[in-house]
Amino acid sequence: MAGGAGMRLGGWWQAARALRAAGGGWSRTAAPGPTCRGLCAAAEPSLSYQELKDLKKANVLHIDVRERWEIDRFGKIPESINIPLGELMEALQMDPMDFKQQYNQNMPSKSDPVVFSCLAGTRSKQALGFAMSLGFSRVQQYAGGFDDWVKHEPPEKK
Repeated sequence: MAGGAGMRLGGWWQAARALRAAGGGWSRTAAPGPTCRGLCAAAEPSLSYQELKDLKKANVLHIDVRERWEIDRFGKIPESINIPLGELMEALQMDPMDFKQQYNQNMPSKSDPVVFSCLAGTRSKQALGFAMSLGFSRVQQYAGGFDDWVKHEPPEKK
């Protein structure tokens, strides 16, 4: 377990360095927001519940960055895949075949639309910064997260 925790911490430090190198700030209160080109209709980097529902009808990859135990315990937003935030930088740089095998989903290209969510917006905002630092150009977050989703409809249970 200690080795796994150390590995995750290393991933966080790598992510922080990459974010700083890309010109983004590293704070708990504000991660750099994406531009909305071609992904959302609003100028805001955050999606509403209805905007996310509409995007899910299109070909958008929805990544939930909560921890696995949170998904197991509380459920998930339908059609999302789980990549915990501590794994995200590595996952987005994987070989596409390895990504497909590990997450049962095609790996997104840097121009594919991707939406991140978490419980209430903090981790998904960090995920945006990580993805942008890797060159992903059509990323967005659902800041209301799982907390907001369950106000509108029930979660999908594993």
